[in-house]
Amino acid sequence: MLSLFYQTKFTEAGCDEAGRGCLAGPVYAAAVILPPTFKNTLLNDSKKLTRKQRDELRPVIEKEAVAFAVASVDNQKIDEINILNASFLAMHKALDKLNTAFGFLIIDGNRFKPYKNIPHQTIIEGDGKYLSIAAASVLAKTYRDEYMEAVHAQFPEYGWLQNKGYATAAHRKAILELGHSPLHRKSFVLKETQMKIW
Repeated sequence: MLSLFYQTKFTEAGCDEAGRGCLAGPVYAAAVILPPTFKNTLLNDSKKLTRKQRDELRPVIEKEAVAFAVASVDNQKIDEINILNASFLAMHKALDKLNTAFGFLIIDGNRFKPYKNIPHQTIIEGDGKYLSIAAASVLAKTYRDEYMEAVHAQFPEYGWLQNKGYATAAHRKAILELGHSPLHRKSFVLKETQMKIW
C-alpha cells in the first residue's frame, strides 16, 4: 500500500492532473483529503490501473475521502497561458472547491505554483507513492475520460472515444487530413514532424 501522509502536523491534500499531454480537450485536476484511517491496497497511480480498476476506485475515493474536488481548464485557456500554467490553474481551482480546511499540499511532479500561503511539497512520481495523490490521479483521469467520451459524439472523426485526445497515430492522421476541431489545442506541436498541426 502507498504511504498515507507526507507529514502529519497539518491536514494534507494531494493534487494531480490528467490530460496534460493531450492534443485536444481540457486539462483536469483533482484535490483529495483522506482520513487517517484510510486504507486501500489497490489504489495507485491511475496510469498503472486498468479502466475497470479506476472505475471501481472512484466511488470508493468519493465516499471515503474527507473532501475531494475536481476542476478543469479548457483548451482555449491552455493556448492562452500554456499547458504548465493551465495545469497549475486547474489544481488551484480544485483546491478552491474543497470544503475542508487544509494546511499542507503534496503535488505530483517537480513544479507547482504556490497556492495562497499554504506550504507544499512537489513529489516526482508522487501518484505512485502517496495515497492522496493517487486518489487525485484517479479522479482527474476518470472525470476527464468521461468528458472526452461525451464530446466524441460531436467530433467522432478524431477517435476520442479510444484515444481521449492523446496523440495516437490515428488522431494525428485525422488532424493532418481534417484540420483541428474547436476543442484542439492550437499551441501544441506534432513532435514527429516538428510542424504545427494547424
